[in-house]
Amino acid sequence: MSTEAGAGPRKAGGGSGTGLLRRRRTDPPGPAPDDGYRPSARRLAHEAYRRGRSRRAALIAGASTLVTAVALSLLVVNSPGWAATRRAFFDADYARRALPEVLRGLRINLELMLGCGVLILVLGLLLAVLRTLRGPVFLPVRLLATAYVDFFLGLPMIICLLVMITGVPALRLTGVTTDPMLLGGAALVLTYSAYVSEVFRAGIDSVHPDQRAAARSLGLSNAQAMRHVVLPQAVRRVVPPLLNNLVSLQKDTGLVSIGGAIDAVYAAKIIASRSFNYTPYVVAGLVFIVLTVPLTRFTDWLSRRMNRRQHQGGAV
Repeated sequence: MSTEAGAGPRKAGGGSGTGLLRRRRTDPPGPAPDDGYRPSARRLAHEAYRRGRSRRAALIAGASTLVTAVALSLLVVNSPGWAATRRAFFDADYARRALPEVLRGLRINLELMLGCGVLILVLGLLLAVLRTLRGPVFLPVRLLATAYVDFFLGLPMIICLLVMITGVPALRLTGVTTDPMLLGGAALVLTYSAYVSEVFRAGIDSVHPDQRAAARSLGLSNAQAMRHVVLPQAVRRVVPPLLNNLVSLQKDTGLVSIGGAIDAVYAAKIIASRSFNYTPYVVAGLVFIVLTVPLTRFTDWLSRRMNRRQHQGGAV
């Protein structure tokens, strides 16, 4: 009797609690409950001090930047040869006439950047993996990959381009192209794959050996550990330097013009040779800057984001 009497109130209490919970769930959302917290006067004063320092720093930075810009402008404009320099390099009429032709030539630069970029990533990753193979049986492969990287790291880009564009057609090989655009692109791939392979190899070496050992202890082979454990971490870590190499590749695509490919740089050269006005070169340079700056800022943002997540203990 006492047990049932004791159970009754508990059931009633549970039922009323459930009903109250249902009512709370169906009630319309209201303002957050006041927890009674009030910042102290010292905290408010500290926050106001920090806001004041931030505003003061922003004003000082803006004023110093403005003063520097004005000083440089006055220095250039008041120089003795400014009038001749403005006519030769900053003629608005020549800029308007050169811009369409430079943009048409820019298509070749973009095609080279995209096509060569994919090949460079594939070849660079392959070279990095070959150089990290273990075991004495892979010694010849490691030596060949190392010799390739050392050779093209030391060979100047301009010499590689000249050899490819002028030397390969001189061999008169059957089935080998003589298109300067393709030969120039091949030279870019050969050179930049060496740089990119070093970036990938650094990323692979940065993965702790315990990661590979743990993968092997779970039954994965060396190839599976490299593919599923090491490479995903290594690639994530080297994305910012890879983007920097892409920025450099975008600029160096203009070097294929030495073989006669009419890219943005060669188009500017053709226009400039008609009147010996060099404004088209400035136009071509500005076009490359417009393409490069967003990618550079994205690289900086990605680097800061990855560093911040790494310092916070998150995934890289």
